[in-house]
Amino acid sequence: MPPSAQETPIDNGVTAPMSMSTLPQAGHQWQISLQGKVITITGANQGIGLGLAEVCLANAAVKVYSLDISDPGPEFAAMQKQYPNKLAYLHTDVTSEESVAKALDAVVETEGRFDGMIANAGMTRHQPALDFTMAQVEQLFKLNVFGAWNCATAAAKKFIKLKTKGAIVFTASMTSYRPNRAAPSAPYGATKAAVRNMTHTLAMEWAEHGIRVNSISPGFVKTALTYYVEKSPDWDTKMKYYGGMPRLALPQELGGAYVYLLSDTATYTTGIDIPIAGIVGAW
Repeated sequence: MPPSAQETPIDNGVTAPMSMSTLPQAGHQWQISLQGKVITITGANQGIGLGLAEVCLANAAVKVYSLDISDPGPEFAAMQKQYPNKLAYLHTDVTSEESVAKALDAVVETEGRFDGMIANAGMTRHQPALDFTMAQVEQLFKLNVFGAWNCATAAAKKFIKLKTKGAIVFTASMTSYRPNRAAPSAPYGATKAAVRNMTHTLAMEWAEHGIRVNSISPGFVKTALTYYVEKSPDWDTKMKYYGGMPRLALPQELGGAYVYLLSDTATYTTGIDIPIAGIVGAW
């Protein structure tokens, strides 16, 4: 007799039950698109987060919310004009569980759905390890690790309540793999290594709910915080001898990977990190 719909044969001839709850439904959208999806991005009032918002909107997201503690600036306002009624801002402190939960409640109350979270908010500080104070180290961990944790767990709780097979994408860093020679920061690299490791375990724990958890590890990206990198007097020499793309990435150049991981095309992609570092050789 053929196996039932709830069983699948394995190599030794024994059958094992197979849960159908996380499988795509009939008529699943296989095009890489965010059509109809509501996405939240922490720290999206500027920098990488705003660039990711632009790429999500360009790929048909119905609404993108920036959850940020700072006030939006002119670049954010310009994008709102480019995408009328599709980009919004909610004042959010990601280091506060209550603040994040309140923001997601507001998103669902307004939109009636919530599909994806990009836990992007973070900060860095580059200086020799022995020059760091414990207060500075704690500040980095509070935002980069505990803030990411708050966002991921709040999103997962909301997905489970809504019975949504949602996606969470962390912004990690190439410094989670190896030192940044150009601008060393041992505490920053440690925070991003924690985020990348957390990705794997949360993906394992939440897979039964159809919730996917992945991360992106950018290299140097052109933002207000990294303007000095290309101005370094030895930049051209590094490019000559280490190889790689001789420039910093635009924030939007990261967006394709995030869109893929948030999309329904990636329903079997979870627990991975995608490095995006065209100048990886210069690290």
